[in-house]
Amino acid sequence: MISTRFSALLILVVSLSRFALAQDIASLPPGAPLLPLSALPAYEKEIDHAGLIRAWDEKSLERGKRIYGSICQNCHGDLNLPGSIAQALRFGEGKFQHGKDPYTMYQTLTRGWRLMIPQVQLVPEQKYDVIHYIRSVYLKESNPSQWTKVTDEYLAGLPKGSSKGPVPVIREPWKDQDYGDFQIYTYQMMAPDTLPAPVMTKEQRIASRSGQPEPDLLSPNANIAFKTIAIRLDAGPGGVGAGRAWVGFEHDTLRLAGAWTGEGFIDWNGISYNGKHRMHPKTMGELQFDLPDGPGWANPATGEFDDLRIEGLDGRRFGPLPRSWGHYRGLYYHGSRIVISYSVGDASILESYRLEKDETEVPVFVRVLNIGKSSKDLILRAAEKGRGVVLSTKAKAKIADDGAYRTVRIAAADTPLNLELYLAKEDSKGLNKIAGKATVAEDLKPLTQGGPAHWPEELSALVAHSSEEGAFAFDRLTRPVVNPWKSRIRTSGLDFMPGGNEAVLCCWDGDVWKVSGLNGKSDIVTWKRIASGLFQPLGLKIINEEIYVICRDQIVRLNDLNGDGETDFYESFNSDHQVTEHFHEFAMGLQSDDEGNLYYAKSARHAKAPLVPHHGTLIKVSADGSKSEIIANGFRAANGVCRNPDGTFIVTDQEGHWNPMNRINWVKKGGFYGNMYSYGASEDSSDSAMEQPLCWVDKPFDRSPSELLWIESKSWGVFDGKLLNLSYGHGRFEIVPHEFLENGQPQGGLCRLPIPDLPTGIMRGRFNPDDGQLYVCGMAAWGTQQLDQGGGFYRIRYTGKPAYLPLELKAKKGAMVIEFSDALDPSTAKASNFAVKVWDLKRSAKYGSDHYNERVIKVAAVELGKDRKTITLAIPDLPETWGMEIKCQLKGANGQQVERVIQNTIHDLVRP
Repeated sequence: MISTRFSALLILVVSLSRFALAQDIASLPPGAPLLPLSALPAYEKEIDHAGLIRAWDEKSLERGKRIYGSICQNCHGDLNLPGSIAQALRFGEGKFQHGKDPYTMYQTLTRGWRLMIPQVQLVPEQKYDVIHYIRSVYLKESNPSQWTKVTDEYLAGLPKGSSKGPVPVIREPWKDQDYGDFQIYTYQMMAPDTLPAPVMTKEQRIASRSGQPEPDLLSPNANIAFKTIAIRLDAGPGGVGAGRAWVGFEHDTLRLAGAWTGEGFIDWNGISYNGKHRMHPKTMGELQFDLPDGPGWANPATGEFDDLRIEGLDGRRFGPLPRSWGHYRGLYYHGSRIVISYSVGDASILESYRLEKDETEVPVFVRVLNIGKSSKDLILRAAEKGRGVVLSTKAKAKIADDGAYRTVRIAAADTPLNLELYLAKEDSKGLNKIAGKATVAEDLKPLTQGGPAHWPEELSALVAHSSEEGAFAFDRLTRPVVNPWKSRIRTSGLDFMPGGNEAVLCCWDGDVWKVSGLNGKSDIVTWKRIASGLFQPLGLKIINEEIYVICRDQIVRLNDLNGDGETDFYESFNSDHQVTEHFHEFAMGLQSDDEGNLYYAKSARHAKAPLVPHHGTLIKVSADGSKSEIIANGFRAANGVCRNPDGTFIVTDQEGHWNPMNRINWVKKGGFYGNMYSYGASEDSSDSAMEQPLCWVDKPFDRSPSELLWIESKSWGVFDGKLLNLSYGHGRFEIVPHEFLENGQPQGGLCRLPIPDLPTGIMRGRFNPDDGQLYVCGMAAWGTQQLDQGGGFYRIRYTGKPAYLPLELKAKKGAMVIEFSDALDPSTAKASNFAVKVWDLKRSAKYGSDHYNERVIKVAAVELGKDRKTITLAIPDLPETWGMEIKCQLKGANGQQVERVIQNTIHDLVRP
């Protein structure tokens, strides 16, 4: 138990650390533990320190790495950059103030020291794990004077004990985050009669390993709401996840999909929550009532509920209702209230909810409807038969039984009208009594004018700078990972406001933040949360100062109605997205053209056959948001979109079924790009039936390419106008030299920029219109090996110093021609300075491909051109090849020795 005295001390220390950004460290209290011995848990007296140290191994090192990345790195930095607190010790180069041996480091973690607050969330084993990691990675090699050798004599002198302390607590940050009072996601409504999902049979597993699509394993009576706005109705802090009563409105079907109460909200099984694959979140607690998948309102043209949405290949319906029937417009966020805006026919509707309880404490859900003028009679499907459904007094509507449902019928002549519908698990006198008290239905319009700020805090964070020694320098614009909402800030998209001093970033967990102070005049930037609750945002675009966010369910336009800097109206600019419950079908990247049309990529399902036309496609949305158009298909996991100056596109894709390796695709309209598990795939699975990529990217070279972008900046000198790839898999950057064959087919390759791998996967990048430098954001989740930090925001600066990167790459019969960015020393022109190997791949239904026919090919001679930048490699046996690696040992004109590795693909050899 942590004492009250310690709690107060911890608050004081946190406050000190926040203000230390601009404070002289000498003015802080003298060195002494912050936490008195009397405040320590009793188990600290029994810890077997020597035993915990002796237990260090590779597993504890890996555990320590994760702890360091989530808790320590933000303040202390890493080997490349300092952390967010200037006075925090950089372990790779600094000197410990309190002591450098493992036991003293343990005491610092346990009791604190000056600005170092006690890490009370860690148990003894975790503290020693992270100490092991710091010693192994930062001290032993980089800062050996601070590394203490652990001997038997040292261990014998440690305090004696027989306990390891409490079992480490499993951190579940997805449960702790305050998402706001709503969260949009795909949820399954779990009723007592929901049947279990079937289990994959042995035969099905064998078939899937041989390349057959995996079967769908859903409960036979699963009620899945694909685009659910889950809304918390009970009062209290912590957002939707901390509630005890919820409703879920599904905005494709405009139906109240369910209402539930109790502990837990959902089971948190999902790719962006706990990272689990092949799973979707299910409601917890007690389901009070639900409506199965289908229209929530009758078609006003016919008065029928016959579902006219897109029929998937499994017979289920997906996507929104036809716009003439019903159209979701967005939601207003006012205080803790959510007001949903949509239309049915020509009637505009506002909908919101309240929670009440009858005299026996049975929950009653109040569905408030403000219905505009309608030219047609309207029918609302309220609940299944057997549920309590009561209208407020004097409401000009009637409740009727319609087959298995209870409906509310509204005559066109009685519109416009406001009404309240009282819903409960069962009909009761208490329900009727509550409804009878309501004489005037709530007017929702005051809740649509902009409300009080939800997140008034502005959080300051340092900018940490790398050295300026090389061709590129980089700065970390530190994220405020210690924030009131426990947001993980896993950044996934960005763009700039006019002028470039402000950037807007979306996060995979649903937040949107504005970062101010990017003009370079200060080493402190300010972060402000401006939106929350969105469904897996993975791209953002600003057009005429309006913020558009691509989410899995829609493109959202954020509207600040009262000028307080926060989103009051989450406008659904386009919700044509066809969403299933499958974890893999992300909506990636967001770009625009000069006319204001928007573009994004929709991934296919992982290891499964497609269901809807959007699976594995590049999609165009019209400038007014009214329609969507599929431009190309055949993608598997298209992480981002690059719009080229000529109006074509580049879309990356990832290794998997029918993708023997990662690929960079130069996309043309109507093209098919190889994934037979995408919708509309050619019946011909041969390689010749698909468009060939610009290059195949070997996984060790770049595990997961994300988005490409053109360098459009005079600040980047010789690289202005060149193409750049961002790496989600390795947190790095690669220039993409390429050429076009006579038939228009692009071919080329990649070469890594001389920048250390960043500690998180890189997702998106934009060049700042003010300083001309590249700003990138990223996150750590599935598919990247850069897991040191959950997210990151960086500025990449070109210093003008030699980079020795390939700007052009041409394949000719018997020769490779490489033009480098900087002049080379003539001694570079030796065959021994270059090593070339090639390999083939095999595309099939199986996941990925081995290298086939891998072999070294001889460089017979090397010629350096008159410009001293162009190298011609004479390779008599140069073949057309899926994969090629060129290792270059270069010497610059200034004497600098560098190595560059180019990986490329050759589709055809251009004759000289």
